[in-house]
Amino acid sequence: MARSSSGESVLERVVRVLEAFTPSDRALTVGELSRRAGLPAATGSRMVADMVEHGLLARDADRRVRVGTRLWELASRASPTLSLRELAMPVLEELHGHVGHHVQLGVLDGEQVLFVERLSADQAVINYTRIAARLPLHASSSGEVLLAHAPADLQEQVLAGPLARFTPFTITDPAVLRRRLADIRRDGFVVCCGFLHPEATGIAVPVRDEHRQVAAAVSVIVPNDERARDHIAPLAAAARRIEQRLSAP
Repeated sequence: MARSSSGESVLERVVRVLEAFTPSDRALTVGELSRRAGLPAATGSRMVADMVEHGLLARDADRRVRVGTRLWELASRASPTLSLRELAMPVLEELHGHVGHHVQLGVLDGEQVLFVERLSADQAVINYTRIAARLPLHASSSGEVLLAHAPADLQEQVLAGPLARFTPFTITDPAVLRRRLADIRRDGFVVCCGFLHPEATGIAVPVRDEHRQVAAAVSVIVPNDERARDHIAPLAAAARRIEQRLSAP
C-alpha cells in the first residue's frame, strides 16, 4: 500500500479523516477536517476531493463535508450488528413504550461500548448516548455488563485504568469495579445511578446469542429516583425475548 513521506499509508490517513467526524460534528469544513485528521491543508483538500468522488464523503450546499451515503451502504452490507438490530427492534420498541424514556442496544468494541440503536421520547431524562456513539466501559450500564462478560485480558486492561470520572458517582476505583463485575455476572443486571449525569440512572442486562455468549447489552436510561429499579424485570424479560429471536431457526 502506498505510503507518504511520513511513513503513513493512504488508508491510515483515510481512517483519520473519517474519525474526525463525531455524532455532534457531522459536517465540517475542509480546514476543520484537515486539522482534526492532522493533515496539511493541501493534503486534506486533495483527500477530501478524492473521497467525495468515490462517495465516501459528500459536500453540503455550504461546502462543508460529511460522511457519504456510499460509506454507509458499504458498511451495512457486512455489518455484524445489522441482523442483531433488526431482530431486536420490535422488542426494543415495545420496551420503549413501557419505559417512556430511553432504550438502547450496545455492543462491545475494544475498550468502549458502541451503541447501535437508541429509542428516545420527548421530555425524557438527559442521555448522552446516540446511535454510533461510544462510551467507556466502566462508566455506563451497558459498558459494565459487556465488560463483566468480556475476556479476562480486556477486563484487566480496563481495570488498570485510567478510569475517567464523569460525575461524583462514576466508579473510578479498580477494586470497586472488579467487585461490581462479579456482582453483574451473579445477578444478571447492573444499576448505575448518576454515573454519567446525576439525574439519570442506567440499567442494563446482557443479551446472549445462540451459543450463550454475550453478544450485546440492552439498557434503559430513566430518572434517578426510587422508581428506577422497577424497570429491571421488564428489561430482563425484553433481553430474553431478543435472545429467543436470535436463536430462532
